[in-house]
Amino acid sequence: MFSFADANFVVLAFSSLFSVINPIEAAPLFVSLTRGMESRRKELAFRASLAAALILAVFALAGGAIFSFFGITLPAFQIAGGILFTSIGLSTLRFDDRAERAEEAEEADSASKADPSIVPLGMPLIAGPGAISTVMVLVGQARDGGHRTALAIAIVANILLTLIILLAAPVLVRRIGATGQRIVSKIMGLITAVIGVQFVLNGVETVALAILKAGR
Repeated sequence: MFSFADANFVVLAFSSLFSVINPIEAAPLFVSLTRGMESRRKELAFRASLAAALILAVFALAGGAIFSFFGITLPAFQIAGGILFTSIGLSTLRFDDRAERAEEAEEADSASKADPSIVPLGMPLIAGPGAISTVMVLVGQARDGGHRTALAIAIVANILLTLIILLAAPVLVRRIGATGQRIVSKIMGLITAVIGVQFVLNGVETVALAILKAGR
């Protein structure tokens, strides 16, 4: 049965993934990458979202096996993932990194009209290192079947929301403009950095408690 704790985990997983995927910030890059392919944008958005969903699903299902195979503990991954999130967030706050990548993508796209739906749209734009790390950390924190179901709901919800935003990207980019894009970017960067710090604190707390218990 879906409990209150499971509902809270849905909120945690959804907000964590949404701040890292940041589909609103990805909208300008999607428009840039699909310039000259306007008639295929709907198809490309569906394919990119499906590819990202499959990638995140694989890591969600295989997260425990990957942890076991490499002998990785949850606190270690929380700390490493937290550092990565914090780095991504601070980078977004300091630089307009994705806007620069959009310009580079536009130049590359003018030279080559290869299908961008899987790479770079599906991965790493949507299912990038931050999103994969988030899923892996959340898999480690999932205590039971209810939590795993909550994580699946959060992944599906994020992918569906990303798909909707990508489909609306041309209109969205025109409406919010460059200033609006920068504001959204900075807000999401701050949220990502805060989530990263929280993951680090959770990992350090677990390690500290284990050391204290071992010392008794």
